[in-house]
Amino acid sequence: MISHIDHVVLTVSDIESSVEFYRRVLLMEEITFAKGRKALKFGNQKINLQTLGQEPRNEAQVGSGGLCLITSWNLKDIIVHLENENVEIVEGPVAKSGAVGQIESVYFLDPDNNLVEISVYN
Repeated sequence: MISHIDHVVLTVSDIESSVEFYRRVLLMEEITFAKGRKALKFGNQKINLQTLGQEPRNEAQVGSGGLCLITSWNLKDIIVHLENENVEIVEGPVAKSGAVGQIESVYFLDPDNNLVEISVYN
């Protein structure tokens, strides 16, 4: 029935701050859609950003999100990049279970304390 994820939505306190963080730290592309809304594109997916109350159907709170993102980079290079961007790793590298097998991951927080996991498949 379901083939893949098209996009996820993060509720953030400041959209421009979040755009800057995800562009700088994760090298995502900023896009604008639907009357000025912002999203971050990577591969064939995107992360839509919203502020608290912007979307009445969504009752998510600021900082309640968690993402696991797969990288094509070596995990050691990811760690160096995060350190260069002054991003504190809160856990990892650590072995975890991904959607299609074992992964190795590092975790950090975005500006709103959403948990971001960057992973590579073994």
